[in-house]
Amino acid sequence: MSLKTNNFRRLLLTFEALSDLGPQLTSDRGFEETTGVMLKSLAEAAGAHEAALFTFSNKPAILTSAGSIGFSMLPEPAVIPLLPKHVYALTAARGPQILSSGNTDEFLSSNGNVAPELFRCLVPLKVSGKLVGMVALGRRKEDATYDSEDLELLALLCNYIALAVQNYALSQSLAQRVSENLRLLSSVHGFYDSALEAFATAIDVKHVDLRGHSLRVGRYSAGIGEALSLDPAELTALRSAGYLHDIGKVALDKGLFGKPSALDPDEFREIADHTTLGHKIVSGVQFPWPRVAEIVRWHHERADGSGYPDSLHLDEVPPAVRIVAVADSFDAMTSVRPYREPLSVGAALSEIVRLAPLKYDPAAVQGLLVQVRRDAVGSNRNHFLEEHAACNISPADVDQLASNLQHRVSFGRTHFN
Repeated sequence: MSLKTNNFRRLLLTFEALSDLGPQLTSDRGFEETTGVMLKSLAEAAGAHEAALFTFSNKPAILTSAGSIGFSMLPEPAVIPLLPKHVYALTAARGPQILSSGNTDEFLSSNGNVAPELFRCLVPLKVSGKLVGMVALGRRKEDATYDSEDLELLALLCNYIALAVQNYALSQSLAQRVSENLRLLSSVHGFYDSALEAFATAIDVKHVDLRGHSLRVGRYSAGIGEALSLDPAELTALRSAGYLHDIGKVALDKGLFGKPSALDPDEFREIADHTTLGHKIVSGVQFPWPRVAEIVRWHHERADGSGYPDSLHLDEVPPAVRIVAVADSFDAMTSVRPYREPLSVGAALSEIVRLAPLKYDPAAVQGLLVQVRRDAVGSNRNHFLEEHAACNISPADVDQLASNLQHRVSFGRTHFN
């Protein structure tokens, strides 16, 4: 009798979930609005406390979270870059897959900003054999495992969710026309690149050790943004703002940049003023990109509030500013300074990972790691590091740094003072 009761309850939950999913699939509301309802229905039917929906894009191969419930440590968005073997395994998988320490690496990369160990079960979402996304489930009540009947239920419901994801992808493809227009707009503003590169060069003439710094920060910033799948207009904005981030230094005493010893408090304040001076300079210019002035002012802010000039915390700083902050710090660490020799790429990355998330945004740091790893394996069409800093770090060492970063984010080190 108990077995029949359980089966009836399971059947009832399935019908309830289907009745919830139906209106969501046919509603006029946006995909983002319906994701939470779909995940809630799915989690209740499967008895899961945690669930997340990922969409899949192929170039580059990456899973990006569209929404989640229950996961307290899941970044927004959560990003999981995939190797060809992962794409193949997800595409070839027949139905939901139970995850364990022994098979997680078969389906998911640990080279994103989320630890795959958070997931206990995954369901590849496919339409006509083509991978369109993934549902990931976490813990259940009393840490129970997902049984065969749970997997059957998940397979049924996720067929409908796969259709919703596919419909969303189709609507996004229509939106690509807008993206193409933005690319055209970027080309119309192409003359800005030459002009801003000239400005960047002028900014760095204060001292021989600074030469090329602003150009590299612009290029590093755009590279990090590209690794995070930002659109072309956002990449143009990042590169341009990176070129100009130190523009306030043109008004400072040249002698401060060549001092081989520590700055005294007054000298440090004068150097720090380059952020506010630069903000005043660029605020009077009508750029095509709205974030330039913020980036110039805040690129020395830090997640724990220890930066300057406004002592902002992470949530108060726009993502574009966080990206430029990481790019600026990485180039400074790998460049000669009057008071020290440059760090190697590996040492600089280790230091930046050590300071995340307390000082640096983990997503931006992850983007930096992705680009350096691409250099290390030779997959970047144009070298991210160029000739300034030799890529003397192995892919395995980059992967270890990415794992360390995930560990710091996933195991409680996300609280700021």
